[in-house]
Amino acid sequence: MTIAHRSTLVVHGRLAMRESRLAAGRGGRHGLQIMSFEQAAVRLAGGFVRPIDDESLRAAIQAALPTTPMGELESIKALPGMIDAATDTLHKAWRAGIDLAAHAADHPRLGAIARLEAAVLDQLPFGMMRPLDIVSAATNRIGHASAVLGPMEIVGLTELSPCWRPLLQALTTHIPVQWTAGPRSVPAWLDSTSVTVTRAPAQEPGISAVSAATAYHEAIEAMRWARNLLASGVSPSEIAIATASPADYDDHFLALRADANIDLHFVHGVRTVTTREGQAAAALADIVVQGLSQSRLRRLAALCRDSGPFETLPEGWLRVLPTDAPLSTPGAWNRLLARLTPEDWPDGADHVPALRTAVDTLAKGSDAASEIGDAFLKGRALAIWRKVLLAGPAASIDATLETLKQDDGLEACVCVAWMPASALAASPRRFVRLLGLNSSRWPRGIAEDRLIPDHIIPTPVLDPLPVNLADRRDFETIIATTADTVVLSRARRDSDGRLLGRSPLLAGRGDETYLRRNATPAHAFSETDRLMARPQEFAADPQAVGAQGCWRDWRRAEVTPHDGLVRADHPLVLAILGRTQSASSLRRLLRNPLSFVWVYAFGWREPQSSAEPLVLDALGIGDLVHMVLDRALRDLETGGGLASADTETIEAAVARAAQAVAADWESERPVPPSVIWGRTLDDARVMAGRALSYGDEILPGARAFGEVPFGGLEPKSDAETPWDASTPVTIPDTGFSIAGYIDRLDISGDGKRALVRDYKTGRPPRGEIRLNGGRELQRCLYAFAVKALLGDDVAISASLLYPREPVDLQLDDPEAVLAEITGYLRAARMSLAGGAALPGPDTGGDYDDLAFALPANASATYCKRKMPAATERLGEVAQVWEAE
Repeated sequence: MTIAHRSTLVVHGRLAMRESRLAAGRGGRHGLQIMSFEQAAVRLAGGFVRPIDDESLRAAIQAALPTTPMGELESIKALPGMIDAATDTLHKAWRAGIDLAAHAADHPRLGAIARLEAAVLDQLPFGMMRPLDIVSAATNRIGHASAVLGPMEIVGLTELSPCWRPLLQALTTHIPVQWTAGPRSVPAWLDSTSVTVTRAPAQEPGISAVSAATAYHEAIEAMRWARNLLASGVSPSEIAIATASPADYDDHFLALRADANIDLHFVHGVRTVTTREGQAAAALADIVVQGLSQSRLRRLAALCRDSGPFETLPEGWLRVLPTDAPLSTPGAWNRLLARLTPEDWPDGADHVPALRTAVDTLAKGSDAASEIGDAFLKGRALAIWRKVLLAGPAASIDATLETLKQDDGLEACVCVAWMPASALAASPRRFVRLLGLNSSRWPRGIAEDRLIPDHIIPTPVLDPLPVNLADRRDFETIIATTADTVVLSRARRDSDGRLLGRSPLLAGRGDETYLRRNATPAHAFSETDRLMARPQEFAADPQAVGAQGCWRDWRRAEVTPHDGLVRADHPLVLAILGRTQSASSLRRLLRNPLSFVWVYAFGWREPQSSAEPLVLDALGIGDLVHMVLDRALRDLETGGGLASADTETIEAAVARAAQAVAADWESERPVPPSVIWGRTLDDARVMAGRALSYGDEILPGARAFGEVPFGGLEPKSDAETPWDASTPVTIPDTGFSIAGYIDRLDISGDGKRALVRDYKTGRPPRGEIRLNGGRELQRCLYAFAVKALLGDDVAISASLLYPREPVDLQLDDPEAVLAEITGYLRAARMSLAGGAALPGPDTGGDYDDLAFALPANASATYCKRKMPAATERLGEVAQVWEAE
């Protein structure tokens, strides 16, 4: 058996190491050790020596900081970012070969950092050493270098940190050390050592420069360039795209990679939050930092269905949560859990204990971040969570998670690579495209260390390999080591449209090609790009044909199918006309037929946010007042009745009702901040008290009913109703049946008179109104419903009551108004059945909740253009818009 001769190849970076190992394996170079110089030093130091990895260092800093006196840094040591800053500072000091303990007396800041370093070293596992200590241990065993390392060759490096240079010099006396520079620059300090340096002439690639519109356009052009090379037969392992700071482009390439279906390897890793496990950790972090709410719980449950407390809950359990309730306080969750019964759950079993356990655990907040992670996450997601807790304080875990990266799972040696320029400089490829060659972006600027500024330790001493010089060196190295093609790319503007300058590295590189954003590419990178690059081909696509036809029709003055014209007697239109209507749906039919079809035929609804608003909107205030009125009225009628109640009795009932309604509201709907919510409840109490106390017309011996259902609707409470709510109510000669809830109905003791009141919490109109252009139908329709259900011998009075003023607007001659409405509704039914689902005066208005489906700025352009033709087509229906 033959033992291969041991030798060591020193390279820089993960990509260079993997490619070198692949080349060694293919070449049968047995006995060749491929490692970084740090790993070689650790190998020579022997025993259980190992370098300090970033994760262990962060964990040690996190443990040591709270108990370490930091002097003038004491006030900031608990802030987010302190762990990052301390990690960077210690790494810089160690790489520069600075012994902080020896300089602790030079400045109080250095003394604080030295104390932190000592505390950190005490926290680290046995055998984990600083570079200075590793060099010392390796130097003590330098006699074993021939057996442990063998001849050493250093490839792909343009610099070596000062901490390792003494060991390199010591190695030259025991083993042959060769620095294979190739065409790269050689550091000047090598001249004073015994290291053998070998050089090679620089490559002469074809260099071209281009300018793209934005950074995103740069990424698109890079993907087109890569696809073109792949199509021409170039191996993916020979193609590289690089920049000095890849983070500016990562999101662009992540999206384009999926669209192009190209294996684009992120050498520096992808952000953890772009994976499902990372999103699960992010959802939990959002709850830990921002607090528990329904929307956040739903997101977490969707990502962690098979772990933690959610694992025992049945499929579809989220439907037990009220849709509009924010559930952002412990009290709201307790009220919800207290009223849930086994019948509420999909499987009929009681899962309240499991849900309560989940809620109680999540409510513990950042102080119990580790416990919460163990309870809800597992596998890779739990590993991410624990790693993030080591990187920073739990109170800012969401921000820390954004910066965490992981490997993308692709093999670098067989893929097109997207990488930092430093990685490409160490592992060259034949075809290279360099992005981001703008001023201040490549090369980047130098910044002082966050904890040790320049006046304490000069920046060139603390950081002898500054980023701006490294960027310049990497750029020249890439140019010198690329064998075939280099494309230099820059963006003309940033994402906000500001002009960007050229990088000084582009000087003397020839004229640049101006790439237009909407230019037809020579080679598309994806199916989407191909269609967009070939307008004639795309124009034949059915989706494009429909989009172009819609755009043209919107620009025409006459009404078209894209404006709501449908075929006559369409089954779907006839179906929604045949449904039981409400006053609000009939108002929509008269004033916005297009929206009527969208809402009731298509089922479109404005999405409801469960986030807490700053103030309640007009609809929310109206609902709140109506709920208080209904509960207070039921309370009064249970006692002596509203007719005999005095002011104090009414105010007491309203106060009790407001308290009960507030509790229910907080459990089921979003609420404003507490101060504003309290003021809103006060306003609701005032308006409710005015509404119940108002009495221009008092019926003798009357009974009052609130939220009275009719037309087949279910009662909202167990209170008595004056009729059978399931009885249908049909408007004569229109074909429409109606249903709804009457805000308040007073019936006299002899049953001969009835008063219908509809509460309005807004401002009263100026002057008298009857139909108000079709906006006001409720008084008349509700009066008709009451007469139909109580009998023709009952005298009906209908009014709009505005408790804010208070003003009571009586409807004169309800029968005449009903006859007028009947004509308009009959015309509206015939018009819509005939295919005229067209815009009306409410289309695109301030209160049109479906305006998002219309062209942009529809009220100022589209609606004005279409209204004359729509008015003519709707005919008699349009006359209601002018009714008083």
